Amino acid sequence: MRWKGQRKSENVEDRRAQSPGRSFGSGSGSGAGLRIFQLIASRFGIKGILIAVIGTMVLWKLGVIDPYALLGGGQMTEPGQEKVLVESEHEKELFEFVTVVLGSTEDVWSKIFAQYGETYVPPTLVIYRKFVRTGCGGASSAMGPFYCPADQKVYIDLSFYDELAREFKAPGDFAQAFVLAHEVGHHVQNLLGTSKKVSAQRGRPGFNQMSVRLELQADYYAGLWAHHSREYLEKGDIEEAMRAAHAIGDDAIQKKATGRITPHAFTHGSSDQRMRWFMKGLENGTMKEGDTFEQSYDSL
Repeated sequence: MRWKGQRKSENVEDRRAQSPGRSFGSGSGSGAGLRIFQLIASRFGIKGILIAVIGTMVLWKLGVIDPYALLGGGQMTEPGQEKVLVESEHEKELFEFVTVVLGSTEDVWSKIFAQYGETYVPPTLVIYRKFVRTGCGGASSAMGPFYCPADQKVYIDLSFYDELAREFKAPGDFAQAFVLAHEVGHHVQNLLGTSKKVSAQRGRPGFNQMSVRLELQADYYAGLWAHHSREYLEKGDIEEAMRAAHAIGDDAIQKKATGRITPHAFTHGSSDQRMRWFMKGLENGTMKEGDTFEQSYDSL
């Protein structure tokens, strides 16, 4: 992907210096937290631990304590008290890369929204390490990149891209761009009210299928972005995106984790579905062909 020298987005929030360090299990917070839970376990058993965990989560929601720090993640650095950011050349390049990709999505979606007489309000990209507070609650990098509709921000720990190449066997800058474009697709769904309609079905029968439809549409929107960014594509870029889409399909992840595939538990779609909907977006390049909610679930 020819991205160097292209416009960078200004809608980027760098929280890497505010996040906990890479070292876990050290420091007074970790020792104190573990000793507290050990004491509760020795006196009250598993029921006591469950009550303590629930109480901790309630206090966290009220902003009284940070359970991540209590269990060894270290204190989150408050704004204005940032640590000195140490980053490798590799991380510096990844940081610049995602700001360029985000800028490209802004250009594409601004033009598309304008065609419908609407103004595109871009999301903010938050780059963090290990753990982050969001409008949707606390989150760790183990979740991978994600979008929070409550604060309209996309969150990513750049180390995910190393995991994408190493664990999922999907290297390449366009594979990385596909992941980010997919999360921006969720932002578009939020702006259009699609996410809210799906969220309203949470807890009801068939919600998993609604979630799959939402995710496949975000894949389509990622392909739509790629369609309008063809001038930056190089040979092999589409194959990189296909490998990434295949690697993060529900069936591929389930088989890798458990050795079994359970279709009724899908929430994002199979590898074939994810690749197919990305390619539909790439080939069509229009919003009207990306409605994953109108057709039967079996035909997705």
